[in-house]
Amino acid sequence: MEVIPAIDIRDGNVVRLTQGDYARETVYANDPVLVAYDWALLGAPWLHVVDLDGAREGHPVNDAVLAEIVRAVPVPVQAGGGIRTLEAIGKLLGLGVQRVVLGTVAVEQPELVAEACRRYGDAVVVGIDARDGLVAVRGWRDKTSWSAADLMAEMEAVGVRRFIYTDVARDGTLEGPNLRALRAILKKATKPVIASGGVSGLEDIRRLAALPLEGVLVGKALYTGALDLREALAAAHGEHAEG
Repeated sequence: MEVIPAIDIRDGNVVRLTQGDYARETVYANDPVLVAYDWALLGAPWLHVVDLDGAREGHPVNDAVLAEIVRAVPVPVQAGGGIRTLEAIGKLLGLGVQRVVLGTVAVEQPELVAEACRRYGDAVVVGIDARDGLVAVRGWRDKTSWSAADLMAEMEAVGVRRFIYTDVARDGTLEGPNLRALRAILKKATKPVIASGGVSGLEDIRRLAALPLEGVLVGKALYTGALDLREALAAAHGEHAEG
């Protein structure tokens, strides 16, 4: 299982929101490029960059910062936040981003996701963000009537090959992942799933590593020091960190 640091960008800063609430923001750094470089240096296999301004505005806002990150780090980058057109997808991939994460359009424009999969294949990832079992869109502000499992099945049918599943209620809380919801979604999934939301420490990484997950996104636990990235990477592979 891969442990992937999350870098959420808002107003030029690296921040974390609690349960996706823009009013509950903590700023951890003012240089996203330096943060990205540091995580890569510590062994991150991927970086997950979220344009929170873009998620709120409905179109990418932090392209310039994202381009700097891609140039600065020796590991692949996946990015999401406000990506709702084929042009936006193409632009980000043109910047060197390896995977683009789509959220709102999966619910509102499934035909766009289908076309993106035809054009870009493995570069397309769908983020399924669930609150109380129902999918949330538009920066997690709006809850839909879609269940996470039904949306996943629909997206698999149009060609999506990878998913990120986030439990919004756990995100940024350090309360531990929602293992019951994760197990339920994994029973339905036929494609790789990356988990997100609630990781509080090393024991959570060990629990997640026991599930058939491709990876886990980790944010607040890393920024608060509750989790050491090298130790997490070792635990995800059933090893002990050295040094």
